[in-house]
Amino acid sequence: FTTGPTHFSLSQNYPNPFNAGTVISVSVPESGNANLEIYNVLGQKVATLYDGFLSAGSHNFSWNSLGSNDQQLSTGMYFYRLTVGDQVATKKMVMIK
Repeated sequence: FTTGPTHFSLSQNYPNPFNAGTVISVSVPESGNANLEIYNVLGQKVATLYDGFLSAGSHNFSWNSLGSNDQQLSTGMYFYRLTVGDQVATKKMVMIK
C-alpha cells in the first residue's frame, strides 16, 4: 500500500538561478489534464513544457531554456505556471546566461 501526494504543489525549480537548464517538480493528488507553461515578465507565453493527461503522483519536468520555436531565450526572470483542473500555481525563476 503506497500513498501518493495528498496535495497539489508546484516546487521551486532547481537550480535557481540557472544557466542551460532547470528542473521543475510538481505533485498532484489525483489524475487529470495538466498544463505547465513558461511566461516572460511581460506575461507572454514562451514555452509549454507539458500539456496533457497527468497521472496522480510526483513528476519532474526539465526545461532547456528554449522557447516554443526552439529559439534560445535571453537572461531574465521567467514565471512557470501549473494548471490541473481548477487548481493553479505560479512560481518565478531566473535564467543567467
